[in-house]
Amino acid sequence: MKSLLLLAFGVGVGFIAAHQFNKTPEGKKFFEDVDSRAKEFSGAVVEGFKTREAELRAAVADAEGVIADLRSKS
Repeated sequence: MKSLLLLAFGVGVGFIAAHQFNKTPEGKKFFEDVDSRAKEFSGAVVEGFKTREAELRAAVADAEGVIADLRSKS
């Protein structure tokens, strides 16, 4: 229980410190940079996911075609 309280306290102190830091020009620039990198990363993850999903859907479609061919031959 004590660990949870300390964690909550640390998160609160960190939030207050980040809020104060964000009020400075350097802080705003830092958080804008972090935000742009996070958006770039999440965009790359989404793009990779969509690419992999398309590859898997194509593989499933090919497998369904092969299965249909095998069924028609038997």
